[in-house]
Amino acid sequence: MNRTGTPSRLEEFLRRIKSIPGGLAAYWSGKLSGWLQSEKLAEEASALPIARDEIRRLRKSALHGQTAFSAPQALTPDEQSLVVSIREETERFNRNNLTRTAAYWNVFSRTPELHWAFLAHMVSRNGGWTMTDLKGGLLPRLLSGKRAEAIFALLERANGLIFQDAYPQLRLYEASVQRKQPLFHLLREFDVSAFMRPVWEQFWAERNSALLTVALIVNEQHYIEGRVVQDSYFRRTVLDTPAFQAQSLLQMNMIVFPYLAEGNSAVLSRPDTAYRLAGLVIEDFTDLRERIAFGKKLYAILFAVPGITRGARDFAAGKPYSGSRADYWPHLFAPVRRYAPAAVYTAKLEGGLLKPGAEPFYSPKLEYVWPDVPFQAVDRYDWHDSCKDAFVWFESPHPPASFEITNEYTFSLNKLELAVLAGELLFE
Repeated sequence: MNRTGTPSRLEEFLRRIKSIPGGLAAYWSGKLSGWLQSEKLAEEASALPIARDEIRRLRKSALHGQTAFSAPQALTPDEQSLVVSIREETERFNRNNLTRTAAYWNVFSRTPELHWAFLAHMVSRNGGWTMTDLKGGLLPRLLSGKRAEAIFALLERANGLIFQDAYPQLRLYEASVQRKQPLFHLLREFDVSAFMRPVWEQFWAERNSALLTVALIVNEQHYIEGRVVQDSYFRRTVLDTPAFQAQSLLQMNMIVFPYLAEGNSAVLSRPDTAYRLAGLVIEDFTDLRERIAFGKKLYAILFAVPGITRGARDFAAGKPYSGSRADYWPHLFAPVRRYAPAAVYTAKLEGGLLKPGAEPFYSPKLEYVWPDVPFQAVDRYDWHDSCKDAFVWFESPHPPASFEITNEYTFSLNKLELAVLAGELLFE
């Protein structure tokens, strides 16, 4: 004990280490609870079917399109005006994570058949929460300012590139609906991969939202593969560093979908703590195949499980996005610090709850901690030119066996706090 009668850092750390066996028991109990809740939620699961015949027709269209669509076409004045308008809109909304996230939601609100827009909205929220974590109450004690800036740069570049490629596609579809005619020959004006034109044309004719969503997942992950994931700068400064690779151990690379659990008694008494979490952990962000499989599983969680679909849409519609994790768990996170951060960290958590009298974790709003980043020019090449077969990923997506991760998420916070305590003891 120190002179104030509170445990010293070493005593607190040793106490937490000694509690690990019990903590692991609680973790596996929580894991089992998550499995059971996942199983219960999945009882209502519906299919997101992609028929083999659809894939066969799409593959045939793609092969035909390699020659049929090669010659450029002169644009009408109306088409030229539309292209300019979409370019300006894309640039305006690609200003930062907040504007991108709102733009995705607005598209989905207008055209709910575009499932990918809602998936992108929810993943974009997670991107912003990760960005603000870098300036929050825990990670700055583990990462240098320079390292945090490098990770932010990677997140911003990846999310900005995906928006720059995908948003014009979504808006062209909306324009096609408004004009009652397909306008997908204009995709080339936005340097969209030739892979996507037959996909959009088949979607226009058949309206299979699952097929379109999987295609967009495949396209966008290939789009950032060479431009971000294999980029020498991002490999050297972020992806190949021990700090980034430690994320799997600490489960910091978790995508969560807050959802309002139906029948949750907390809805009436404590609406601010009513949200539970569905989602997954991606183990290796650098693996293209894993990112695509991960995206498909996230899509299935969000759209094949009605309880998650309804609950996540209610959350998105009812909780304006700020970049702070207080958006969904204000009982654990706060967007404003009441006090300056102490030089020595004091443990806040006891299990999944704050200790009595402990301040919530600082989770700032994004606009207060990260500036807008001017969008840099894009390397212009078509990933599909060197891809042997992009259709190998076109199986019907299904949710994983376990996706309810409320307890797992609180356990990851405990691990992160323990890492902070260990780091301070190591370097004191």
